[in-house]
Amino acid sequence: MNDHTLEHLEPTEIEMNSPTAGLHAICVYCGSGPGTHPAYMTAARTLGNSLAKSNIGLVYGGGGMGLMGEVARSTIAAGGKVTGIIPDFLSEREHMLTEVQELIVTADMRERKRLMFERSDAFVALPGGVGTLEELVEQLTWSQLGQHRKPIVLANINGFWDPFLELLRHMRTQQFIRNGIDVQFNVVTAAEAIVPAAIAACAVTGAPPPDEATLAKF
Repeated sequence: MNDHTLEHLEPTEIEMNSPTAGLHAICVYCGSGPGTHPAYMTAARTLGNSLAKSNIGLVYGGGGMGLMGEVARSTIAAGGKVTGIIPDFLSEREHMLTEVQELIVTADMRERKRLMFERSDAFVALPGGVGTLEELVEQLTWSQLGQHRKPIVLANINGFWDPFLELLRHMRTQQFIRNGIDVQFNVVTAAEAIVPAAIAACAVTGAPPPDEATLAKF
C-alpha cells in the first residue's frame, strides 16, 4: 500500500501564463471493456494522444483492458506520463498495466478513489459501466455540494451518455435537483475536444472552450 503527501505550491508567473496552468493531471474514468462501437476505443486513443501532446498527465484506474488500457497505452506511446491506481483485489482481474510510469496498488476501493481525486486537477468520463457511472456521479455530487471546483468533462461519444443526461433532466423536472444545488459540468461529443474543454474550464487559464463543448446545467 502506498500513501502520498501532496505539497501545494503557489504558481509562478510563467506557470500562470501556460495554456495548461492549473491543469497538470486529468483523471479518466472509463470501461474495462471495449464496448460495442469502435468509436469508443478510437476516443480513448485520441484522448491519450491529446494528454501527452498537452503535457498533461493521466491518472486512471490502473487496468490494462478495454478503454482503460487503450487510453493508458496511447498516452505512454505518445510520450505522456501515466499514473495507475488500482486496488490489490483487482490487479489480476483487470490485468494491471505495469508499463505505466507510476503504479500505486491500494488496499481497497476507498483508498483508490481518494488518491485518484487528490492526484487530479480535472475529471473525464468516457463510456463505461456502473463503476464509471458511480465514479462520475460521485464527482458530480461533491461538486454540487461545493466540496471541489475541479472541472468535469462528460465525453458523450456516439451519444453514449444521452440516457444519463435525460435522467438528470427528469430529476430536475421532478425537483430532486433544485435551485441552489445545481449539477454543472461540460459535455463534448468529440474526443479531440476533451482536453481543450478541461483547459478552458480551469478558471486560471481564461482559454476559450472548443466549439464542440457545451456547459450542462441541471
